[in-house]
Amino acid sequence: MRFPIPVQTGSYIVPSIEAYYPIVYGLPSQPAQERMNAAIRAQAGAMIEEQRTSQAAAGGGVTTMTGLYEIKTNERGVLSLTQSNYAYTPPAAHGMTLLRSLTFDAATGKSYALSELFRNGTPYRAVIDADVRRQIEERDVPLLADFRGIAADQPYYIADKALVVYFQLYELTPYVYGFPMFPISAYALQEYVVEAGPLGRMLAGV
Repeated sequence: MRFPIPVQTGSYIVPSIEAYYPIVYGLPSQPAQERMNAAIRAQAGAMIEEQRTSQAAAGGGVTTMTGLYEIKTNERGVLSLTQSNYAYTPPAAHGMTLLRSLTFDAATGKSYALSELFRNGTPYRAVIDADVRRQIEERDVPLLADFRGIAADQPYYIADKALVVYFQLYELTPYVYGFPMFPISAYALQEYVVEAGPLGRMLAGV
């Protein structure tokens, strides 16, 4: 399946919460379609619950939330997307945003963790770490603590022929810097990728 995956927008709207999420439809495999949509809904719901818990612990007034999504890649049978959730509870100085992502193989509906994009035993993490350190230095990114390398389950998404790893607010940089994102060229990782996987597919035929 090389053509774009059909996607429409669903919503979860209740008092104080307005959340939008993608719905995949029209796939040749109904089980794959259901698997993808279940993962998307579960992630959106988990973000709402995480915000409810953290905002309730902070106290204050009624928490309002807004959930959005962005499609980052939709080609060659690969769907990669981000979902965000912004919550604000008065009288806090500012709200808090969560960012999550999912990358799917449309043929199977499987969602891939970062490690599953690469062959076992390859030094892909060292390559990514080195590139992130280079970008931190070149972009003069302000850090809250020394960068010690990506996690085994580091959040990421695929955008064309780049792997983008990112960090949550306050995880690496001050709040005002937003979400630190580091695009890594897929060509720099080409010798380590699983060719049939989502990142390998971006490089197929180039």
